[in-house]
Amino acid sequence: MATVSIKDAKNRLTELARQVEGGETIVVTRNGRPVFDLVPHRRRKGLRLEAIDAFKKKHGVATIVPFIADDFDAPLPEDFLLRSLPPDA
Repeated sequence: MATVSIKDAKNRLTELARQVEGGETIVVTRNGRPVFDLVPHRRRKGLRLEAIDAFKKKHGVATIVPFIADDFDAPLPEDFLLRSLPPDA
């Protein structure tokens, strides 16, 4: 991983861009401290549904969420909300 000062990076941007396009990561510094990295661009791929299927198959999972109760998002009763926490919590 190459390191370059921010001043040097301004003067050599085209050259550095070519290095990054080649897969290299370049750390840009100010006063010897890292400020940011120049990294190759990666396109966002969004949600990969096939990855979920592969994960389930690999780990032997039939369903990710087997059941969601009909009242899942219903407000909790007041007596539950006011209950003290157990001492080991």
